[in-house]
Amino acid sequence: MDSQSKRIESRKQRWADLFSPGGQRKNLLVINCAEGMPERPMLWPEKKAERIDWIMRLYEWQLAQMEWLEDDKLPFLENLTGTEIFAEAMGSKVFRPADNMPFAMPFVHTAEEAAKIKVPELFESSLALLFEIADEVQRRAGKEALMRLPDIQSPMDITALIWDKTDYFVAMLETPEAVKELSGKVAQLLKSFLDEWFRRYGNSFIAHFPPYYMQGGITLSEDEVGAVSTAMFDEFFLPELCALSERYGGIGIHCCAHARHQWGNFKKVPGLRLINLRFETEEEHRAAVETFADTAAQWHMVDYGAGDAVEFGPERPANARLVIERNAATRDEALKLSETMRKRIGR
Repeated sequence: MDSQSKRIESRKQRWADLFSPGGQRKNLLVINCAEGMPERPMLWPEKKAERIDWIMRLYEWQLAQMEWLEDDKLPFLENLTGTEIFAEAMGSKVFRPADNMPFAMPFVHTAEEAAKIKVPELFESSLALLFEIADEVQRRAGKEALMRLPDIQSPMDITALIWDKTDYFVAMLETPEAVKELSGKVAQLLKSFLDEWFRRYGNSFIAHFPPYYMQGGITLSEDEVGAVSTAMFDEFFLPELCALSERYGGIGIHCCAHARHQWGNFKKVPGLRLINLRFETEEEHRAAVETFADTAAQWHMVDYGAGDAVEFGPERPANARLVIERNAATRDEALKLSETMRKRIGR
C-alpha cells in the first residue's frame, strides 16, 4: 500500500472511531482552504462534459491538498447537484439561474393532482444523467475513489418541493393521507436510486452534506420539520426516517432550519450516526452538543464565531463526539491552523 492509500485508510478509520459511541475518538478536524480550487461549471444537463472534467480536476486538487494539509478530510468524486433532482424526476420543471443553484418549481396544489403522479422508471427519468456522470468519473478515477452522494432530501422534503407550500402544509392537516401517498411515491423512487447507486459505487461514501465519511448507511437533509409541530414530525417524518435508516444500516441528518423543538424527535431515529445543525448563538450550540452527546457524532455550522467555548470549554459533555471545522484563506494559514488545532484536539 502506497503512502497516499495509507493516509486515506487512516482517515477512514478515524471517522469509524468517531462513530463508535464507546470509543476514545472525541474530535475530528476539518480545515477548509479553497486556495487553488478549480472553478465549478454550471450544473446544467448540457454541461455534462464540463461537469465530469471539473469533478476530476477537483479530485486531483483534493488528493494534492491531502499531501500537505493534516486534517481528517477525505478526497472524493463530487457529485454536486441542487435540491431539484428527485422533484424533477417526479415531474417538476427546473429553474436554472445563471448565478445560483438550480431549483425545482412546484406543480401540485391539491390532493387530486398529487394522486395522478406516477413513479418514473429510474433510467427513463432525469436521474439517469447522474449515473452517466458518476460512471465516467469512476472509470477515470478507479473504483477505490470515494463517491459523494448527490443532494438528498427526505421524501417529505422532496414532496414539499413538488407540492406548492402554500397548499402543502394545509394539506398535511386536511388531506394527510394524500400527502403520505405522494411522499411514499417519492420514497419508492429514492430507494430505487439509492439501491442502484450503492450497487454500482459501493456503500463507502462521502455524505451529501457536510462531507463526512460513511461506511454504510444513508445521509439526507431534513429541513421542513422546522415549520411543523412535534406531533406532525411523529406522524409524517419519523416513520420514513426510521425506514431509511433501517434499510441502509444507519443515517446522517443535516437540518439548517430553526428546529430546536424537533431535537427530541431526531434522537428517536434509530442508527443516527451524525447530526448537522446550524446555530446563530453560542447558547443554542451548547444546548445541541449537550442534547446529542449520548446519541450521535456532531458536526455543526456556527454563524456566531469559531465555537471554541463550546467545543473546548469545561462544560462540554465528556461523551460528546465532535467534528471541529475551521476555515483558512491560504495554504500558510491552513498549515498554521492545522498545527494549532491538532494540539488542541490531542493529536
